[in-house]
Amino acid sequence: MTASASRTPTVTVEEAPRSFRPGEVDEKLTSFEEPRFTKDFGFIPIPKRLQYDPAKPFHFGLFLNIAFGFASTFTVANLYYCQPLLIQLSLAFHVSFSEVSRIPTLIQAGYAVGLLLISPLGDLLRRRQIILVVVTISGALTIGLAVTNNLIVFEVLSFLVGVVTVTPQILLPLAADLAPPHRRASAISVVLSGLLFGVLIARVLAGVIAEFTSWRVVYYFSIGVQAVVLVGCYLLLPDYPSKNKDLTYWDILWTMAKFSVTEPILIQACLINIGSSACFSNFWVTLTFLLGASPYNYSTLVIGLFGLIGMAGVSLGPFVGRGIDKLVPWYASLFGVLMLIIFQSIQVGAGGVNVAAVIIATFGLDIFRQMLQVSLSTAVFSIAPEARARLNAVCILAIFIGQVMGTSVGTQVFVKFGWRAAALFSMGLYGFELFILLIRGPHCSRYTWFGYEGGLEARRSVVDERKRRAEESSSGSGETSEEPSDRDAISDPKGSAATIEQKAVDSRSREDRKSIEKPSPA
Repeated sequence: MTASASRTPTVTVEEAPRSFRPGEVDEKLTSFEEPRFTKDFGFIPIPKRLQYDPAKPFHFGLFLNIAFGFASTFTVANLYYCQPLLIQLSLAFHVSFSEVSRIPTLIQAGYAVGLLLISPLGDLLRRRQIILVVVTISGALTIGLAVTNNLIVFEVLSFLVGVVTVTPQILLPLAADLAPPHRRASAISVVLSGLLFGVLIARVLAGVIAEFTSWRVVYYFSIGVQAVVLVGCYLLLPDYPSKNKDLTYWDILWTMAKFSVTEPILIQACLINIGSSACFSNFWVTLTFLLGASPYNYSTLVIGLFGLIGMAGVSLGPFVGRGIDKLVPWYASLFGVLMLIIFQSIQVGAGGVNVAAVIIATFGLDIFRQMLQVSLSTAVFSIAPEARARLNAVCILAIFIGQVMGTSVGTQVFVKFGWRAAALFSMGLYGFELFILLIRGPHCSRYTWFGYEGGLEARRSVVDERKRRAEESSSGSGETSEEPSDRDAISDPKGSAATIEQKAVDSRSREDRKSIEKPSPA
């Protein structure tokens, strides 16, 4: 037997799939030896075109991206249907307003539990199966919400619905994995637009439906759209293999906690997300008080229709994402914060004087808050491709904390000091976000906490070209870069598949040595 025949087979340039694209590097480096699954849960056939095949990478096109956004819209909406229905619920269950006010709190508490305990499973299990399970359970629980006549049952079911309403938080990192690097921000922005659409459209739909019929019809509608989402996921969702096979569930939770105190990019993004989500919730909660009082005195229906203005702003998210793709994420975040300050100043100056100021502020704040969140997510997902579900879970938990803070503190400020004080509270938070962003520059290495290094270039194409040349120079001299990201490994879309993959594998090895994942037993 020759030496070449006895060696363990490895992927060579000739063996690398000709259809391999940079967007598939992250998954391929962890799973090109995966068996090809043909069934979900061992008994439900997977459509052949959706079965994972490393020789035929999935194409993440616009249609699939929009489908991800649609699924996000009508799953996250479950968290907000109840808010315009509280009066009708109190009448139906023959209880006081204070008793039904527990329902939104319980469903949000359930959502926090799901973010912490379920969404990180995207780094451990096959994500197609996770999504099929949580959408099925959510739809089944919603049937109970539509038919029950008992408040306690309704509250318990609301909490459980919140726990399994994590589909968008599994789809978001999956979109980042599927999309090629030059379209990653665009892909994230479409999914995030769907999520924000769900937040806004749920209030509008629930308010309009309940205005003309029973509140139960709102939940029947929810059951129907969740059934559509379930069928769509079965027919469209690619079956990517599981990642991080050497980790257990408790390792996943432990590394989440570790990331939250050891990764400067993640911590910076979380602090900014806390501030921006607090401003967002403060604006929308106190907007009801502002428009319902003098000088506007608008009806509940008219106030609800202001959600359409926010939806118009959100609809521009995909176009904003295309702009972010061309920039270093830090600069997109900077531009987003500065524009938020400008539109918030309009609200501070004339929000309670002229409704035009409110309309302009509503539109602008929704656009640039989304831009900020997409740019922050793009930066965070570059930290560790194999840990995107965990990184996203930490970010979303920060957003949840901000929402709670903005709702509670913002409401108290408005009630005690008026609309301008509430607007100034948000302005102060935007100043805090700008400070946090500026203390760490756009090109700092992964573990640099403060300062500026690597220049101030804003164009991503220029930065990627510099990195490509540096890598070529290093490879020529036998040296390697210390802290490459997945973006660095695939910055040259014209490079050979084997070269791209080898860089990705080298990057993964360095991450393993830094104990991001649990080492394999000797």
